[in-house]
Amino acid sequence: MKKLIPLLLFLVSMPTLAQRQFDIEVIIFKRAVDAEKTSESWPATQTEIDLTKAGSFADSDYRHLKGVSMLPYDEYHLTDQATSLKKHAGFEVLVHKAWRQGDEGKASSPVFHIQAGSDYSEVFNPDGSEKLAFTEESPVEGVVEQSFDQPLYELDGKLQIYVQHYLYAETQLDLKSPGVRKVTFEEKPLENDFNVAQLDSEQPETKPLEVDSTVLVGNMKNVTPTVEIEEYLKSYRMDQKRRMRSTETHYLDHPLLGIVIQVRRVEQS
Repeated sequence: MKKLIPLLLFLVSMPTLAQRQFDIEVIIFKRAVDAEKTSESWPATQTEIDLTKAGSFADSDYRHLKGVSMLPYDEYHLTDQATSLKKHAGFEVLVHKAWRQGDEGKASSPVFHIQAGSDYSEVFNPDGSEKLAFTEESPVEGVVEQSFDQPLYELDGKLQIYVQHYLYAETQLDLKSPGVRKVTFEEKPLENDFNVAQLDSEQPETKPLEVDSTVLVGNMKNVTPTVEIEEYLKSYRMDQKRRMRSTETHYLDHPLLGIVIQVRRVEQS
């Protein structure tokens, strides 16, 4: 019987351990710097961020599924920090959210789809290329065809806070910014000006056409590639994983972005 007592105490304590709750507050801001003038080397293109398991803060069904509740503004603890960032000319606050979630591991904890900032969908395509202005006649008189593009936000990606023995924050965020690039168009070399087949058909069969190679070479045109400067939307990625401690305020640094995260353990009543 004495051996069963520690086991019973452990089993009784398990639900309490599983019910730990954390209040999480996050500020995401961008820096007022020219990305191309930083010392960082940026790839021209980025792989697409996997958002299959991500849900929006505004999606109540997703929040309910993940046991998440959004905190009211009067329960925010980082309002002074957010205010200071907003007043500083070198920063712009893009996201300031606070919510409560459980202590699930990485496989079960919520993954939030982050979207904020300017919407570039009227100017750029999802691949970053610039949209071309053109008009097209409607196939039916009096009917105008319209297409509605999905938003193309300045900040787009995902953020996850989870417990795996320790607290962790993982983020994959793309900050999009208009830029310029050189595009080279290769032109195919033109054939010589002579239509050999046509000229040959006009000659007597007993006297085939003889074309001097120097004449052919002289009539070929040199073609050089065309280089144009075009505007495009470039993505600058922040991909980080950080181990954290509750009750502490953590800062994730990046040449173009900054994230302030505070995780507060909720006292059980």
